Amino acid sequence: MNILVTNDDGINAPGIRSLVSALSERADVYVCAPDGQRSGNSQSITLNKRIFVEEREVPGAKKAYAATGTPADCAKMGIQLCEDQGIKIHMVYAGINMGSNLGKDTLYSGTVGAAKEAAVSGYQSVAVSVDSHEATEFEAANILAVKMIDMVYGKFPSSVIMNINAPNLPKDQIKGVKITKLGDRYYSDRFVPVDDEEGGYQLGGAPGNFEDFGDEYDVTANHHNYASITPLHFDYTDHNNFKEIEKWELTI
Repeated sequence: MNILVTNDDGINAPGIRSLVSALSERADVYVCAPDGQRSGNSQSITLNKRIFVEEREVPGAKKAYAATGTPADCAKMGIQLCEDQGIKIHMVYAGINMGSNLGKDTLYSGTVGAAKEAAVSGYQSVAVSVDSHEATEFEAANILAVKMIDMVYGKFPSSVIMNINAPNLPKDQIKGVKITKLGDRYYSDRFVPVDDEEGGYQLGGAPGNFEDFGDEYDVTANHHNYASITPLHFDYTDHNNFKEIEKWELTI
């Protein structure tokens, strides 16, 4: 089993180092990750400028590369670099992200975006996050990530992305694991003027509020100190309303 690991916090972030170490006990692990912070890049790719790659050392990884591109670039680049060397990648992991990726976060997340890019490319993928930007408790997330090898590989289409979120708590303080749907939380973010010589604006605001729809939704489950696993799919078609919209009689 060969696993590629990427992230959006950068190759030196503690989350990716922890995940590589955990996965390396079950598989040969390869890394291609951004050379710095790339949060919020979603599934964007680099089109009009060059990407530069250099080899790095990451404990537990057979080979590791840092790239100047986005997380999605790194997923594609890592697969290509490995396959150019005759190494067939079986699964792609993104994480561990420093901060949760719940509900609408998945639209913006570079972590989820990298996993989606792998899925689009035909590889089974897993996104892993811990609910704190100062996360230190990775054990529960790592345990679930490793379990996905046996529970996901060869058992689902590559279009299914497993999105793992764990509280930033010691394993024995986490209530359990919930299989969840995407929940919703509401942000009051806005662009705030920056008061320095350069000026400009920077996005800021309070943490998101949410409605408690129950632990079948990822936002609520994590708030109640459960780890969550949410199966995602990159088909954005609104199947619930498709039949009604199909009745429209439109002409040009």
